[in-house]
Amino acid sequence: MKVKYFAETDTLLIEFRDAPVAETRDLDENTVLDLDAQGNICSITVEHASTRTGSPEFSYEQIAA
Repeated sequence: MKVKYFAETDTLLIEFRDAPVAETRDLDENTVLDLDAQGNICSITVEHASTRTGSPEFSYEQIAA
């Protein structure tokens, strides 16, 4: 998984898998979901990320099973 924040456009891109995108769905006017041919999420793009999310601040924590 990769998380990218583009400050110049205030766009947050969360890439879950590197797979060809078969379908793109607009969740709202500022959020786009990309799916592969099996319906798995490839990525989510969030526009105006600084006001709609906690970006550019980011933390990651892996919890042991």
